Amino acid sequence: MPLNKPNQDLRRDLQGLASDLKWSAVELMRIAVRLSEAGNEHDAQAVIRICQVMQAGEDRLVGYGDEVKGGSLGRSVHTKK
Repeated sequence: MPLNKPNQDLRRDLQGLASDLKWSAVELMRIAVRLSEAGNEHDAQAVIRICQVMQAGEDRLVGYGDEVKGGSLGRSVHTKK
């Protein structure tokens, strides 16, 4: 069954946010590498932990998008009064 417009929008938003998190984590990993190369291992490890949290969030958002696509999660369609 095709998704209604609100659920299409929801899925697209979830996919976009997951993509944003992924891009941000990749950029932060590059920063972590530079910090480590500069001898600032403590801050590099802190940034890596932040990336791990972001990657877990990305995975959850992708899962929610899959649930929307499968019909087990979605937005209600409300009529305006």
